[in-house]
Amino acid sequence: MIQTRKAKDRGQASFGWLNSRHTFSFGQYYDPDQMGFSALRVINDDTVSPAGGFATHGHQNMEIISYVLEGEIAHKDSTGNIETVPAGEFQLMSAGKGIYHSEYNASDTQILRFLQIWIEPDEFDGEPGYQQKAFGQHPGLTTIVSPGGDNDSLKIKQDAQLHQLILPIGSELTYRIQTGRKLYLHLVKGDLELDGQVLAEGDGAKITDQNTVTFLNTGQIQVTALVFDLP
Repeated sequence: MIQTRKAKDRGQASFGWLNSRHTFSFGQYYDPDQMGFSALRVINDDTVSPAGGFATHGHQNMEIISYVLEGEIAHKDSTGNIETVPAGEFQLMSAGKGIYHSEYNASDTQILRFLQIWIEPDEFDGEPGYQQKAFGQHPGLTTIVSPGGDNDSLKIKQDAQLHQLILPIGSELTYRIQTGRKLYLHLVKGDLELDGQVLAEGDGAKITDQNTVTFLNTGQIQVTALVFDLP
């Protein structure tokens, strides 16, 4: 079964320096039907004004992934990491027993746009950690996050995988779903047909009780999407 989540139906927040679209309930946006999906709790599409950002604040027992779409993140945290995360790279911060961090737009002139993703862990109160990596734009599926750090992916404290899906124009890919697993797809760019259902940029889809799902690029540009394989 496939349940789509249209981009236009997402929650919205605006604070001057920040415009955000919320796939799931977050902050002042509350929808009892959109409280997350399996261990996936947050997908926020954040646009940050030049020099704006999130001042130092804390997290505990959450796996926080950032995927930069435009611009650069200036990151600083209480474990001593001071990093810049450019467009195309992924960052995974394991909050563990507690971590404080700030995330700012590194530019005084250009916007920053990134996806902020939270996944609930299955290990609690451990040491916080930080990982960052570029994975390129290879056609097909590239594993970005996995519990074992498979194929040089980022290691997460949950039985979950995050894949980057790149589909050239006119191409398709069939994904096999293990028994009892669920998928969530977030379409970053392009037009995608998902077992006959058409998705546009910013749309999402919950996929349950299926053995396979086929992704088909129906548009005129390369498709970029995130595929979450969840317990």
